[in-house]
Amino acid sequence: MVEIKTPEQIAKMREAGLVVAAIHAATREAAVPGATTKDLDEVARKVLAEHGAKSNFLGYGGFPATICTSVNEVVVHGIPDTRTVLKDGDIISIDAGAIVDGWHGDAAFTAFVGTGHAPELIELSRVTEESMWAGIAAVKNGNRLVDISKAIEGYIRRQPRPASGKYGIIEDYGGHGIGSEMHMDPHLLNYVSRKRGKGPKLVPGFCIAIEPMVSLGTPRTHVLEDDWTVLTDDLTWSSHWEHSVALTEQGPLVLTAVDGGRAKLAEYGVTAAPDPLA
Repeated sequence: MVEIKTPEQIAKMREAGLVVAAIHAATREAAVPGATTKDLDEVARKVLAEHGAKSNFLGYGGFPATICTSVNEVVVHGIPDTRTVLKDGDIISIDAGAIVDGWHGDAAFTAFVGTGHAPELIELSRVTEESMWAGIAAVKNGNRLVDISKAIEGYIRRQPRPASGKYGIIEDYGGHGIGSEMHMDPHLLNYVSRKRGKGPKLVPGFCIAIEPMVSLGTPRTHVLEDDWTVLTDDLTWSSHWEHSVALTEQGPLVLTAVDGGRAKLAEYGVTAAPDPLA
């Protein structure tokens, strides 16, 4: 069952989304050479406390931290620790969430640590982020879930191939419904699968976390013995971007973007819905 939200509930999700945006801003600034991933987790904890919000990651299925910190070949669900020290040239995907009055926000971004990154890494992150925005632009009244998947995959497939040969759209992980829980129906693939059909119709009150994960090689992954950390099978580096999005009568609202998605959606000819907290 897909949970349809009222405008009042979407406003609460917007509050949670802005806390997530604050975590992103603080951890992006803290992701410098010499910092540990545990340091970034502490930064996120402080932001949650400052906003009176709760973590939806800590304790989720036994997850032991406030954010996920996935470095280089780690795709997703990296556990912050004191042993992982960021180095010049690393890339890190930071996935963060927050709960406000029982309503959830969830978003991720890829950051560059230090300087001197190879052009193909910069392009990998750009392609992944832009594929997310292409998916967000497909969140329209009357569309179906598959239209989001089609937009994400289509954008990635249209890009020039990297030196490694191709972009791998991670197969085992994708987006998800969000609202009164962090992970809800429906599951969103970042590619089109005939077996999955068209999926539910998008209607006002529909909320979805859109999160493409793309590698410089294989789409296949494996999980380490900690039962969380996900790596690419060929150890090629990867990028992860995510936003939580609500569909309203006036169009899409990017709950975890500071401007509600207004600037980026305009590039796709889409007008973002008014911010209920403005």
